[in-house]
Formats: sequence, structure tokens, C-alpha cells
Amino acid sequence: MEAVEARRSVYAISKESPVSDAQIKDIVEAAVLHSPTSFNSQSSRAVVLLGEQHDKLWDITAETLRKIVPTEQFEGTAQKLSSFKAGYGSVLFFEDQTVVKSLQENFALYADNFPIWSNQSSGILQFVVWTAFAEAGLGASLQHYNPLIDDEVKATFGIPAEWKLIAQMPFGKTVTPPGEKEFQPIEERVKVLK
Repeated sequence: MEAVEARRSVYAISKESPVSDAQIKDIVEAAVLHSPTSFNSQSSRAVVLLGEQHDKLWDITAETLRKIVPTEQFEGTAQKLSSFKAGYGSVLFFEDQTVVKSLQENFALYADNFPIWSNQSSGILQFVVWTAFAEAGLGASLQHYNPLIDDEVKATFGIPAEWKLIAQMPFGKTVTPPGEKEFQPIEERVKVLK
């Protein structure tokens, strides 16, 4: 539970990493291998972007949003995107829709549930990577600029068309730790019935 508590949204990150690129890869690979999926579908996919590739992601996002965010509001958006680009890397989380569709065909009784379960699997993977990053000394946050950036991301990074982009996780060395977290009363959120 200490690892779970240590995982926080960290927005002030730098282009440094307290761990090697190989360790980052190992963390993401282990998370993909061991995070549960419904029907053991193993539908989750991850792409780790480092260096110039990481910068390209946030340039794509900025250019995409520049076209749709009103000019007078874009400065705030640009600052937020710059804070993500200031990181060491990003993990892109996808769900392979070929796997989801196959399950829908093979288990028709549950067809409507497989997209929901796929998203839940992705959420579990994101949480595992995020928590493991925190344990390794990496700050991270979770972003959702999909579906706005999907086509450009797939074209730029050679991502299969069947992979659905779910989330983006910029990460790097923590520059400023997050502040205190406020909690709603736990009694209002958890009930134990006997």
C-alpha cells in the first residue's frame, strides 16, 4: 500500500531520469506481461517514447490543439503541453481492437462488455506502470489527448491502425513534488456489510 500511496500526479518533471532507459523498458514490459486482462485477452499495448520521439508527441499534440483551441485560450494550453514535453519520455497506452473484436465474435454473449473490459484492462496497466515509475523515482501524470491526436500519432510512430490510443503518460525526474492531497471522508466512500 505504500507504493500505491506514493503514486501521485506529478506535473513538474525534467528531461532527466533516475533510472536507465533499459530499466524504463523493463518496467513497462513487466507491467504489460503481468497486468490482468479479461479472458486473459492480453489486449493492452504500450509504446515508450524517449528523446526526440517524446518531443515529437508533444509537438503533434500542440499543433493539433492549435487548430481547435481559440487563440486567446491557447497560451494556457501551450504551457501545459510544454510541461509534458519537459519530461524525459512518454508512454502511450493502446488497446488492440483486433483482440477485442475477436473476443466479441467468439463470446457473443458478452460482446457488449469486451470494449468496457478492455478499457478496464488498460486502466490497470496504466496504474501498474505509474506505481512502478513512482517506486523507481520517476514522476508521471496521465493525459488524454485522444482521439484528437490518434491519426497523426499512428502515422508518425508507425502504430497499427487496429490499436486504439487510450492515454499518454509523460514522465521524468520530479522537479516539484505534488502538494498535500485532500480526501473525502472514507466512511462515505466504503461500506462494509456483514
